Amino acid sequence: MAALIVTVHLLVVLAHGKAHLLLHIQANAWQSTFIAVVIVIGPVLALALLWMRLRGIGFVLLSITMAGSLVFGVAYHFVVPGSDNALELHSGYWESLFRTTAIWLAVIEAGAIAWCGWALKSDV
Repeated sequence: MAALIVTVHLLVVLAHGKAHLLLHIQANAWQSTFIAVVIVIGPVLALALLWMRLRGIGFVLLSITMAGSLVFGVAYHFVVPGSDNALELHSGYWESLFRTTAIWLAVIEAGAIAWCGWALKSDV
């Protein structure tokens, strides 16, 4: 399940990143670092830890990175005004992809947090 979550999350992140690029919505330096470390590398590292049988650490890291991703994404895509706010974009193909992937990221991240909590509690 962790592999599915991380893979789907990464694919949606890539699609969202492509929409960012084509819509010329750029992140500043600290946001780019956060995206690279927490949103992209963190879940992959967590998955590697799970495969290495470091389950507790892997689930905790996956939970933390998904929670960080969720807070960051909801804040910048739905709360903070600006070019990164999915609710402020005009209609169009890339704008629709941007909006759809922003929503899917929030759903995936919230689901991942819930699943990690269950897995930690159940000692899966």
